[in-house]
Amino acid sequence: MLFSSIVFLFTFLPIVLILYYLVPRQLKNAVLLFASLIFYAWGEPVYIFLMIFSILFNYVSGLDIARNLQNRRAAKKSLVFNLVVNLCVLGFFKYEGFVLDSLNAVLPVQIPYQELALPIGISFYTFQILSYIIDVYRGNVKVQKNLMDFALYVTMFPQLIAGPIVKYSDIERQLHVRKESWGKFGEGTMFFIRGLSKKVLLANTIGMVHTEVLTLQQGKVSVLTAWLGCLAYTFQIYFDFSGYSDMAIGLGKMFGFEFLKNFNYPYISKSITEFWRRWHISLGTWFREYLYIPLGGNRVNVAKHIRNLLIVWLLTGLWHGAAWNFVVWGVYYGVILIIEKYFLGAILEKLPNIVKRIYSILLVMIGWVFFFSPSLGGAADYLKVMFGAGAHGLVDQESLYLLKTNLISWVVLILGSTPVVHRTYEQIMRRMDGKSVVVNCVVYALLFLLCVAYLVTETYNPFLYFRF
Repeated sequence: MLFSSIVFLFTFLPIVLILYYLVPRQLKNAVLLFASLIFYAWGEPVYIFLMIFSILFNYVSGLDIARNLQNRRAAKKSLVFNLVVNLCVLGFFKYEGFVLDSLNAVLPVQIPYQELALPIGISFYTFQILSYIIDVYRGNVKVQKNLMDFALYVTMFPQLIAGPIVKYSDIERQLHVRKESWGKFGEGTMFFIRGLSKKVLLANTIGMVHTEVLTLQQGKVSVLTAWLGCLAYTFQIYFDFSGYSDMAIGLGKMFGFEFLKNFNYPYISKSITEFWRRWHISLGTWFREYLYIPLGGNRVNVAKHIRNLLIVWLLTGLWHGAAWNFVVWGVYYGVILIIEKYFLGAILEKLPNIVKRIYSILLVMIGWVFFFSPSLGGAADYLKVMFGAGAHGLVDQESLYLLKTNLISWVVLILGSTPVVHRTYEQIMRRMDGKSVVVNCVVYALLFLLCVAYLVTETYNPFLYFRF
């Protein structure tokens, strides 16, 4: 079930909100847990048993680690066992096909296997669980002894399938003590509608341009068409994913929770280093705290620091997808970050901001080619066309058509990728004083109606991070 679906907007969410606000305080978590399990089981009901196993296994593991904290050797054994089980479950469902396909490509015999549907959100909720287990072992958080509260942390539907990745330490107190209010509910509604608008009105619309370019016959794509297709995906994935994150944050506020921001206008970055501080912030934070720093971070010699960066980015690529193009995508960023750290940093600092931003967005766009391509070979072929090899000229009728017919969209998307629109709107609202509430209500109501109109009339409504 997508947040941007009629069923969610007009059936699931209203029913859950009504029940949540009607029941007494002591039953609110139970309502949210029950709703979250239904939400998760909606698409693949069989995987609810996998979710229940993960909850029970990690609940018991957390208790066992906490019980053995005075005996570090026993606690460490319990931690290692837990990590192995969780990563094996993730690895089996997400990487079985990738590993066996890679082996079949080099072995003289073929290993048969049954391809399994990927459990929705398994990468996100596995990392959430691991943050809890590791923090219990480190003594950073107290073990959760209430099974229902722990289950709610794992399954909470606002951020279950696409993040942000919520660390247990950030939400521990809120599971027991949180306060709902009309002001917070209203703020959450605004967040949700902004995110819905990003996803439906912007990401879906420009996503059709990207899809159109991909369907063009090979050899009939000009350089400009290839770049426009890549630019369309660049906007699509940002507004799609950041919109979904905004919706998750908004839903959290409606139920009294506070989730951390997951995006901070990444396309205005002046380096790739800055880009990854602004893009998918919760994932970057997770890898930094639970892998990069334990490996030694940057408090080691140059060789080990380079090793640490490559390990982190290799695994970041694999986290996003079980294919060689995702591995290369991760290593691509690892190499760029190493170059910026040890060679380009001082040079970039001296360049004008506009040059730094162009440098950054061009490298990001090249990276997205590895991300959206069906294979590593497909990515190589697309990149060749972008740089003129096998292209249907520099510019053709198709590229001019895509440029002209979507001109307003390009302008809106560029402005929407910067803080300009939001800051200008907030300034206007502040000048209106008492009228701002009425204007906000009208503006957000219109945005919501536009989104609903789109969802009713259009069938194109993918969510790109569903497959991760």
